[in-house]
Amino acid sequence: MTGAADGRHWLRRLDVRDFRNLAHVAIDPPADGIAVVGDNGQGKSNLLEAIYYLHLLRSARGARDVDVVRFGAPGFHVGATVDVDGAVGVGFELAGRRKRVTVDGVAPARFSDALGALPAVLFSPSDVALVRGAPAERRRYLDVMLGVTNRPYLRALQAYRAALAQRGAALRSSAAGRVSGRAGGGASTAAFTVWDAPLAEHGATLVRERAAWVARTADPVAALCAAIGEPGAIRLAYTSQFAAASDPGVAIADALVRSRASDLARGVTGAGPHRDDLSLTLDGRDLRAFGSAGQQRTAAIALRLVEAGTLRDVDGRAPLFLLDDPFAELDSRRAHRILDVVRARGLGQTVLAVPRPTDIPPELTRLERWTIRDGILARWAA
Repeated sequence: MTGAADGRHWLRRLDVRDFRNLAHVAIDPPADGIAVVGDNGQGKSNLLEAIYYLHLLRSARGARDVDVVRFGAPGFHVGATVDVDGAVGVGFELAGRRKRVTVDGVAPARFSDALGALPAVLFSPSDVALVRGAPAERRRYLDVMLGVTNRPYLRALQAYRAALAQRGAALRSSAAGRVSGRAGGGASTAAFTVWDAPLAEHGATLVRERAAWVARTADPVAALCAAIGEPGAIRLAYTSQFAAASDPGVAIADALVRSRASDLARGVTGAGPHRDDLSLTLDGRDLRAFGSAGQQRTAAIALRLVEAGTLRDVDGRAPLFLLDDPFAELDSRRAHRILDVVRARGLGQTVLAVPRPTDIPPELTRLERWTIRDGILARWAA
């Protein structure tokens, strides 16, 4: 894909069919973007999810493809014209559970080759789970962002997950054999230890890349939180028993050896970067436990902003900003400061979704207005 508007990726044409409650949406957004106004449950979030699907090739909410097909439809399709002459499209058919992806009219050799075809960052109140939620929320944040922007990381992640699944299946099979007394059940250690080497090799890549990204990002996160108005020092760190090792691969391999007995007893692999975490602290204390709602939201938005910066670093252009009523739980002071920070860093083409016109911040009133009701998008009638 080539060309952009003012250093931003530009969604020139969007065509959505049978995605959740969106029977058919066709729109040519201007370079600045649009503001979509509608009551809850009318399709605002579905529209943003459809756009984001072209970035991640799956639902931002973790839904299966079969579950986002509009009721009664044979499948869904989301397509876009991007920048000057680029195009990306994804279609899914219920019959046969088949998904097809094209970039500039060509099907990539692997779906993963099309990740990030339409770079986008999605902001919503649920992002607070990045701070309040379980470690899995933060690992997913890391894996999605680094997987889209760092191909070696993506390849290592895919290989690591495959080896982890195989080792887990072998562990459960071995444990079942020991319990039932099947022939060979007690001598089946090799069935799962064979996966230790690929876990160590690919896990080391994950650890190195995560640690390097956090090292580059910790100071920007702190600066963003301060610029938004947080007086306390918010710090980001990578929590991993392997990050400080001179050779993370050796450290992972050693940990897998030490945990073999407990892994076999529990049927899961207990050591590895799939257990790591991002930690956020406020003046040295756990932000998840001691931060206010506003402080946690500030940190979550800072994480999304550095995600946008990471995407921008790939090709020098700002990604789309998809704002799903992101300021609903913030006081006006913080909201205005966030927008000031975003504009200073370069706001990409924006799709803002809010329930009422009065929820559109003054800084974004220039956006072309649309309404949505029962999944039907229409121009704002003043």
